[in-house]
Amino acid sequence: MPSILKSLRLAADPGRLRLLLLLEQEELSVAELQTIVGKPQSQVSTHLAQLKQAGLVADRRTGKNAFYRLNAPAGLVAILRQAAAEIPEAAQDRAALRLVLHKRQDKMRRYFDELAGKFGRQYVPGRSWKGIAEALLSLMPPLVIADLGAGEGTIAQLMAERARRVIAIDNAPKMVAFGAALARKNAIANLEYRLGDLEDVPIRTGTVDVAFLSQALHHAAHPGRAVAEAWRILKPGGRAAILDLNRHHLEEAREMYADLWLGFSELDLERFLKQAGFRDVATAIVHRETEAPYFESILATGAKAK
Repeated sequence: MPSILKSLRLAADPGRLRLLLLLEQEELSVAELQTIVGKPQSQVSTHLAQLKQAGLVADRRTGKNAFYRLNAPAGLVAILRQAAAEIPEAAQDRAALRLVLHKRQDKMRRYFDELAGKFGRQYVPGRSWKGIAEALLSLMPPLVIADLGAGEGTIAQLMAERARRVIAIDNAPKMVAFGAALARKNAIANLEYRLGDLEDVPIRTGTVDVAFLSQALHHAAHPGRAVAEAWRILKPGGRAAILDLNRHHLEEAREMYADLWLGFSELDLERFLKQAGFRDVATAIVHRETEAPYFESILATGAKAK
């Protein structure tokens, strides 16, 4: 067990205390800690070596990187939390930590974007996006799904192959008529089209398992209200998934695609979901186009409390 007196002496140094407070929240590398606290690497490394020797932090090697985590006893951690109020940089460190973690996620996303970009470049018998989508949908239980802003219903028809029931909502009468006719033609009995608005969805409260908005939210006059409607129609424990454009600056999109909003940031979608009452909110950039105007797509998800 670390010496209490030695631990207190080490933690009394503001520089080491900042590191301990950060490592309580997240496992971090030397480079990440250096970025957050704005101190030379040699100074950060010296502090970490002292804290490790005292048993207050532990490290983990991954390739060339070492990641540090807090290893202090609960009593000392409680004192550290109280002392945070006396460190002027503590709030700034927390904000910088969020940015560092976003950068870490972006690095991972770039890797998966590159990985996904290889799909389809080489012919492999039997491999297709349609096949993968079918395989993933087959893993889902039979659910009641609302496709909000469904358009002609391509996605709704795909989901209907596996769902218990799909309700496709769109505010364009011609789209609804086209989709309904296509469903009848293909004998998709569990797919129903309804004329309605994203901000006033014609579905009873608490009756669907999944609310899905694919490239629809940027057509809503009041996106927050549309997300609140998605929450309303969900059963307790139901989930919403929003796939939409990342914020961009192509003003022509307002005329070309009747877009009311030039996309949304991840923070925008997170705010809409949380204000509507969703929990376990998560966002990620899931696709980047390789040609101008280089649109990016964001996936945002959330759950309604049980």
